[in-house]
Amino acid sequence: MVARTGGTVGKSYLLENPPRAVNASYLLRLRPNRSLVEPEYLYLFLRSRSYWAQLYEAARGAAQPNVNATTLSKISLPLPQRDKRQEIAARLKAQLAEVETARQAADTQLREVSNLANAIILDSVGKSPTEPHSLGDVLYEVKQGIGKTWAEYPVLGATRDGLAPAKEKPGKQAPKYKPAFPGTVFYNPMRILIGSIAFVDEDNTPGITSPDYVVLQGKPGKVNSRWFYYWLRSPLGAQCITSLARGAVRERMLFNRLSEGEIELPEFAVQKKASQALKELKSLRQAVETKLAEIDLLPQKILARAFEARESDHGQ
Repeated sequence: MVARTGGTVGKSYLLENPPRAVNASYLLRLRPNRSLVEPEYLYLFLRSRSYWAQLYEAARGAAQPNVNATTLSKISLPLPQRDKRQEIAARLKAQLAEVETARQAADTQLREVSNLANAIILDSVGKSPTEPHSLGDVLYEVKQGIGKTWAEYPVLGATRDGLAPAKEKPGKQAPKYKPAFPGTVFYNPMRILIGSIAFVDEDNTPGITSPDYVVLQGKPGKVNSRWFYYWLRSPLGAQCITSLARGAVRERMLFNRLSEGEIELPEFAVQKKASQALKELKSLRQAVETKLAEIDLLPQKILARAFEARESDHGQ
């Protein structure tokens, strides 16, 4: 099946031994002539860069990307002999399976890094004397916008994976965008329940973030901001956030609500020690993320070698 419209336009799906069923209207169902091409070979081609390049060319000039019979009729499928097609499909499936194994291993490493960060936080709280505080007593909110210098800074956002470039550029409210400099924690008040929280570390470029975001810093001598960021993303922080929520997943949790939360704070020196360990952990996480990004590029490289070489042979 191929998605015809929407955010998944052009993406394909292989149904192997499907039950009797109907498909959604936004899907285009293809049934290959097995005397000419095997479903597995066709599916692999539909994942390749060659297919996508031809698809974009066929849809050029359309107000909205759309896949239909006319679009697909313009796409050239390289068709070597049957035994060669079967050999190509088998080799590609084996190579892609190896890539998927590597990706799962990298995902496991990322989870282990996150678990280690949680362990550092839990250890700092569980093995040291602590004092209860309300979050409003140990944090302060950054409310003032950056002003006229907003264009000098990149726009930052908060995702479930932490700090990331913002998807949207500042509009008329650009001067109201809040500074997100090193030592700053900020979150999307509509998505804090699913972990859209970010931290600008010492080695990150200073930036600005949406005026709709809640921007925080730890009060000097009371809260280490890096330690607090990892605490907020840990099970302890999640438990605190959940206790403050009133049941609505999309509820806005502004600082006045977060400030009511309770935190067991270890001594500042203990926080700093844990913070240093978390800083070193960050470089490990970045190395795994880089590895994962490289792995994610491999399927297209593998498919490109197969089908672009086949198109070259077919054209000779």
